[in-house]
Amino acid sequence: METCNLTSVSEFQLMDFSEDPDLQPVLFGLFLSMYLVTVLGNLLIILAVSSDSHLHTPMYFFLSNLSLADICFISTTVPKMIADIQTHSRVISYAGCLMQMNLFIIFMCMDDLLLTVMAYDRFVAICHPLHYAVIMNSRLCVLLILVSVFFSLLASQVHNFLALQLTSFKAVKIANFFCHPSQLLTLSCFDTLIKNIVTYFSGVIFGFFPMSGILFSYSKIVSSILRVPSSGGRYKAFSTCSSHLSVVCLFYGTGFAVYLSSAVSYSPSKGMVASLMYAVVTPMLNPFIYSLRNRDFSSFLKRLHCGTV
Repeated sequence: METCNLTSVSEFQLMDFSEDPDLQPVLFGLFLSMYLVTVLGNLLIILAVSSDSHLHTPMYFFLSNLSLADICFISTTVPKMIADIQTHSRVISYAGCLMQMNLFIIFMCMDDLLLTVMAYDRFVAICHPLHYAVIMNSRLCVLLILVSVFFSLLASQVHNFLALQLTSFKAVKIANFFCHPSQLLTLSCFDTLIKNIVTYFSGVIFGFFPMSGILFSYSKIVSSILRVPSSGGRYKAFSTCSSHLSVVCLFYGTGFAVYLSSAVSYSPSKGMVASLMYAVVTPMLNPFIYSLRNRDFSSFLKRLHCGTV
C-alpha cells in the first residue's frame, strides 16, 4: 500500500547522471558544449532564413520556427542541469518545478505540432506541386503557427491545472534530470485510474493524432514518388523530405520510448537516456540534419564566410 504522508512539499530532488565526483567536470563540459552547439546551430538557421530571400518559402519558414522552439526547448532543462552540476546541488523548488514542467510541455508540443505541419507542407509540395504556392500562402502558414502555439499553451495549462491539484506526494525524488510531467504525476497520490487516463489521453492527443497526420502525409508522398518514371526524379522528390523524416523518427522514437516506459514499467536510467535524446540531442542534431547536403544553406554559409550576406 502506497503511503502519501508528504502533504506539504517545498522542493524536489532531481536525479544525477552520475554521482562520481571525477565525472562532474566531464558532464559539465559535455552538456555545456551540447547546449552552445544547439543554440548557435539553430540561431544560424534562423539567421539564414531571415536574411536570405531564397529561403523565404513555407518550408524554411516552418524550419525557422522549429529552430526557435528547439532553442527554447533545450533552454528549459539544460541550463538548470549545468548549474546544478557546478553547484553540486540537484534541488529544485516546487514553484520552479511547475514552471519548468510548463515550459517543457509548451515547447515539446510546439516541436510535435511543427513537425506535423512540416509533413503537411511536404505533402502539398510533392503531391500538389502546381497548387503549392496557392495552398501554402503566407496567411495559412502564419495560421498554422498560431494554431500550434494555441494548442501548446492549452496543453500546458491543462497540465498546470492538474499539477496544482497535487497536494500530496509519495516522495520528493524525481527519477529524471528535470521535472518531467509523467514523473511528477507518478510521485503524486492521485488515484491510479486518473494517472492512467491522463497518461494515455496525453499520448493520444500529442502522439497518436500528430503521428497519424505524418503517416498519412508520407503515405501519399511515397505513393506520389513511386509514380515518378525516372529514378533521378524519385530521388530528387524524396531528398526534399528525407531530413524531416529523419528528425521525425528521432523525436518520436525517443519520445514514445519515454512514454511507454512511464506507462508500463519505468527504469530511471533508461528513462533519463531517452529523455536526454529527445530533449537535448534531437534539438542539437536538427540544424545538422536539415543543413546536410542542403545547397541553399551551403550557399548561405559560403556567403556568410565571405562576408557578402
